[in-house]
Amino acid sequence: MSEAHLDLEAVELELDEELLDAIDEKAFKDHRENRDAAVRDLLDEWLKERD
Repeated sequence: MSEAHLDLEAVELELDEELLDAIDEKAFKDHRENRDAAVRDLLDEWLKERD
């Protein structure tokens, strides 16, 4: 699936050591060490908590 049609802006985040550890743990446990997938999952969880 091509994402070329999406008009997205770049976002830069500064993550602390605790959050990086949580990302690595989730990536290893749930996503076969795929950090990108772990970040998407954690962001999705955070957004759902805000609703």
